[in-house]
Amino acid sequence: MAEPQHGDDLAGAFGANVRRCREEAGLTLEQLSTQSSVSRAMLSKVERGEKSPTIGVASRIAHALDASLSDLIGGPAAAASGVAVVMRENERPVFRDPETGFERHMVSAAPGVGRGEMIVHYLPAQVSTGLLPANPPGTEKQLVVLDGTLTVLIGGISETLNAGDSLFLQADVDHGFANRTNAPCEYIMVISRRM
Repeated sequence: MAEPQHGDDLAGAFGANVRRCREEAGLTLEQLSTQSSVSRAMLSKVERGEKSPTIGVASRIAHALDASLSDLIGGPAAAASGVAVVMRENERPVFRDPETGFERHMVSAAPGVGRGEMIVHYLPAQVSTGLLPANPPGTEKQLVVLDGTLTVLIGGISETLNAGDSLFLQADVDHGFANRTNAPCEYIMVISRRM
């Protein structure tokens, strides 16, 4: 059985996908560095699989490449045909922030099919993603808190959500997620993009 991608496996896959997308876009490391505000040295280490980026760095790289974070993490191949696609829990691509312990589990069985994807996020106690860069216009996020308390930062405002609370946001502004409590937080996020 396949194990969730983590550690060196994820760093290698993420790095290879960054390099592929950068080369397809015809960008040099220097140009990607300028567009993403990530140092050339860091990008080089990421592409070689030597360094796992934080969620903030990974998001800036994805946005600069006009790709989703899921595209760069690498998920199961989209269904070419058929009416149902199954992804087992142990097959989930998992992004782990090496500095904070934040986890992003891709649970969409067929990413890239349709306009949306579903993600499960785990935020340890007293951890924040920091402000993440704005998504392209037309990107919307909906989330529901499964366990714990989540503070969502949107532009200049913040909303605190408890288990069972949900939120919708236009994600074309800087936004972030924080757990300001001493207990872990888990939430499901659905990201949709207008075509």
